[in-house]
Amino acid sequence: MRKNVRLMLDMEGVPCMAEEFNLDGMVDIYIYENGQLLENLEEIVLETKDDDAFDENSINEIFRIMHTIKGSSGVMMYDNIMKVSHKLEDIFYYLRENIGIEEPHMELTDIVFQVLDFINGEMEKIKDGNDPDGDNSQLIDLMDKFLVKLKGVIDSSGGNTEDREPKGATAQAAAAPSMDLGPNQFYIAPQASGDAKCFRIKITYHEDTQMSNLRAYSATYALKEFTEDVHYTPEDILTDENSSDVILAEGFQMLVRGDFTEDKLHELLDTTSEISGIEIAECSNAEFEHGFSGEPVQEETSAAPVETPHEQKKEAEAEPQPGDYVIQKEAGKAKQITKKKKKEVKQAFMSVNIDKMNMLMDLMGEMVIAESVVLQNPDLQVPNLDLTNFQKAASQLSKITTEMQELIMSMRMMPLTNTFQKMNRTVFDMSRKLGKNIEFEMIGDTTEVDKNIIENISDPLMHLVRNSVDHGVEMPEERAAAGKKEPAKVTLEAKNEGGKVWISVRDNGKGLNRNKLYKKAWENGILPDNRVESDYTDKEIFQFITYPGFSTKEKVTEFSGRGVGMDVVVKNIQKIGGVLDIDSVEGEGTTMTMKIPLTMAIIDGIVMRNGNMKFVMETGAIKQFIRVTDDQLIHEPNGEEYVMIRGECYPILRLSQKYDLEDAVTDVEDGVMLLLEYEGNTLCVLIDELIGTQEIVVKPIPPYVKKVHGISGCTQLGDGSIALILDVSGLMQD
Repeated sequence: MRKNVRLMLDMEGVPCMAEEFNLDGMVDIYIYENGQLLENLEEIVLETKDDDAFDENSINEIFRIMHTIKGSSGVMMYDNIMKVSHKLEDIFYYLRENIGIEEPHMELTDIVFQVLDFINGEMEKIKDGNDPDGDNSQLIDLMDKFLVKLKGVIDSSGGNTEDREPKGATAQAAAAPSMDLGPNQFYIAPQASGDAKCFRIKITYHEDTQMSNLRAYSATYALKEFTEDVHYTPEDILTDENSSDVILAEGFQMLVRGDFTEDKLHELLDTTSEISGIEIAECSNAEFEHGFSGEPVQEETSAAPVETPHEQKKEAEAEPQPGDYVIQKEAGKAKQITKKKKKEVKQAFMSVNIDKMNMLMDLMGEMVIAESVVLQNPDLQVPNLDLTNFQKAASQLSKITTEMQELIMSMRMMPLTNTFQKMNRTVFDMSRKLGKNIEFEMIGDTTEVDKNIIENISDPLMHLVRNSVDHGVEMPEERAAAGKKEPAKVTLEAKNEGGKVWISVRDNGKGLNRNKLYKKAWENGILPDNRVESDYTDKEIFQFITYPGFSTKEKVTEFSGRGVGMDVVVKNIQKIGGVLDIDSVEGEGTTMTMKIPLTMAIIDGIVMRNGNMKFVMETGAIKQFIRVTDDQLIHEPNGEEYVMIRGECYPILRLSQKYDLEDAVTDVEDGVMLLLEYEGNTLCVLIDELIGTQEIVVKPIPPYVKKVHGISGCTQLGDGSIALILDVSGLMQD
């Protein structure tokens, strides 16, 4: 029977073998941390996609990201991810050591995106509990060829480095084991600070030690927490399992430079009983730079050769050649300060399972309901009952509950940055495949929304962006014929307004053709009624594109034309209490706006009664409470009613008539008029009486209850009764 053998950490923090060991916790951390790194990588590449080359900061950051992913994937034994990461790391190591060379930037950008997509795909398999078994051979071969091309740039540039003594070649080989920079390229180790020392280390392991190569990697990782100047041999301890035999036979050798003492090095390295011995010897900078070759080192003398003025002038005027660049890194105190800051940030944050956050939010909602039940208990209505102490305690309880609710809500709020960044990638990929020149702009991407809202709008937003790029923006020749400038522009904007988040996708393309949309809807038999075209407003016709099966795309592509998409968008937006608004000017462009609530959990509401039913309405939707008289009413022959308030005429909606409620007031002077405002529209709603304000825990209407227009959900009141939540947008559409 085949055993399930996996990697684990022993009691001393060193990788070792275990049978049937559960790595779920480590896998979760691996997925979370690498997911953050990949998002950062995508953001860097998208920000520089239109540049001529990656700048030095971007190169260093991408190198660091791939180095980290390579290491963690190696420890988790995800070999295909590790090898792809390692190969991309090699490319950016080469760029880092040759700052300023001419790189094929768009080709490199495509390679990075392919690597990013490959790793994301493999991580999705890991999330689903499957093995990451994707074929990386073609991608690695592509990067190998690109690296050869990069080296050709150096070789063809005429850099004269033949007379230079390659004293750092061995150190470079240890620093980047899979790199081959050619005979004219070498690496000069970082400059030592006044407190930095160099050490040569040899670690030997017991003969029966398993996976000594991974134990050796743990040793290098322990030192890299304090300095980046760590070189070692054998070089390929993560990629070559045979390196374990070399380590057991010859030992594991390291060169390290930093603000260390021998005692400190022993403390960092001697962490497992598998080590049989550690030899540490201080060495000179020259020996450190010389590496592991074992050849005698020529020490530099203090006397410098005298240069003639002509030679000095010639050297000053010489232009630096490719291969002459040296990365100057400062060891010692500066590195320790940087590491210390990173540790402080790590201590300030922690990741929490989203299921636990959802459970906490649900419990908070139940607490709000329980608080209302306590404070509105009928037993408190006894005449002459002294409730002074109770009211003080109740006030304190309400204060704490409100603060807890605000805190939990803030914990669930997340910026839209990552979601917007994914749209940036979508526009980039589609524009290249479709042959369109499109500039993408993000506005308000730091706007914060409830995490559940973000999860529900990602797919709808993707559809809207795809529609703008595919349907909205014309081909370059069409734009030129219409006298439009290149590039076209797609703008993604988010803003808070009226207690909701407005997310707009705007393009300056061809816009929507009213006649074409009406004709297509008529041909497909999906007109909502038998009205003629002139009876529809522009916005009503624009909404046709959200009907199931509607598509104006004549040719099916990988992006659109199948008649699905926009109807799904609307359904998903409606699930979270939002609406989709479409506005367009033919020849100028289209704007599609999702108007969604900040959160779906707890809102401030006004409780009211109308007839034998209780209703709740969000506080932000009510502009004013008004008492009106009969002489302010205007009655139309068709039965419609209006009320004049301060010279303005507003339509009236009687809830008792709309929902056929019994025992409701019929005289407006006996009731209260609510003046509602939504998206520039106004409406007066007549109710019987106001009951009060309350924090409302929004509950969805059960699926077995038929959805009623104008009702968005329900909630439980303090007395245990159920109240329906009124949807202002639904009321105004009647």
